[in-house]
Amino acid sequence: MRSPKDFFAPLAVGAPTPLREIPARPSRAIHFFDPSNEKMAAKIPAMVGTVDVLLGNLEDAVKADRKEAAREGLVAIAKATDFGEDTQLWTRINALDSPWVLDDLTTLVTEIGDKLDVVMVPKVQGPEDIHYVDRILAQLEARAGLQRPILVHAILETARGMANVEAIAGASPRMQGISLGPADLAADRRMKTTRVGGGHPGYLVRQDPVDGDVEGSEHPRPTYQQDLWHYTIARMVDACAMHGIFPYYGPFGDIKDVVACEDQFRNAFLLGCVGTWSLHPVQIEIAKRVFSPSAEDVAHARRVVEAMGDGTGAVMLDGKMEDDASLKQCQVMLELAERLAANDPDLAKLYAVDAASASTVAMATTHADASKGDGEGAAQ
Repeated sequence: MRSPKDFFAPLAVGAPTPLREIPARPSRAIHFFDPSNEKMAAKIPAMVGTVDVLLGNLEDAVKADRKEAAREGLVAIAKATDFGEDTQLWTRINALDSPWVLDDLTTLVTEIGDKLDVVMVPKVQGPEDIHYVDRILAQLEARAGLQRPILVHAILETARGMANVEAIAGASPRMQGISLGPADLAADRRMKTTRVGGGHPGYLVRQDPVDGDVEGSEHPRPTYQQDLWHYTIARMVDACAMHGIFPYYGPFGDIKDVVACEDQFRNAFLLGCVGTWSLHPVQIEIAKRVFSPSAEDVAHARRVVEAMGDGTGAVMLDGKMEDDASLKQCQVMLELAERLAANDPDLAKLYAVDAASASTVAMATTHADASKGDGEGAAQ
């Protein structure tokens, strides 16, 4: 068993010191792109600043004979692109049981590790998978002379991974967050759905019969579609919150159904997720809107904070009781609003937040987070 006092020690001589807290950078939309697709790759420079995270995908969506081209394409894009302060560069590597993953890690860390913020690991089964990636990253960071650690993001795509979600979330100081992988998880659980995320019309509850009329011929009984993923997302959110990392909804496969997409994203946001994946540009705007609090919620939160004063006792506001618990909820909302406003002038105006002061708050928090690691700068 590893001693707790050694948990934040580098796993390789010369590797950067692990972080003690993960900076909360905006990541409402993680936009996937295929680096081997020249048409798609050509659009990436213009997308910088318009999306929180650009992710070069090397895994399932890339055919076997295009794996090397995708890896080389991502290296070329990273070297030629200035991602600035507002857009992060992530990658999804191939599965740990694949023949490509070692080359993925070796190439990306040594050639573009200074630009790579997060490595997303698919089909994580347990903490042992994170330990494996953790050690390799430390060795490669030392070889490349990197000054800050590359973070790790796990995807929940198997029943065993779901059963081990708490252990996965706390497996390494590198853990940035966890995403739901609904399609693979549905298959592994033997769920009877062929949809990629979202609900299913067969998963429902039915209103009780009226006056004992079980047949319901004269009084049709309304049905209400339920969320297949409520339990899974809620448990993932709890595991992430417990370990100070960030939960994400995954893909929503029906690109044309923007209404259901927005509903599913909002469910995840309300449950505690900080962002989601986007598979098409139309989903970026949905994600940015849904995972940003509304102006009304921000205004209400500000009123509660102002009314609560020192945070003790209780007050009545618009006929509703507000107390210490209410204050904490509102502080969560305001902190998120300030972080997003620091990067988005439109949101700063919407929230009536001074963008300069919000930026100062965000930077101060980021540097404080980093100082809990090696003190050499922000984590991402």
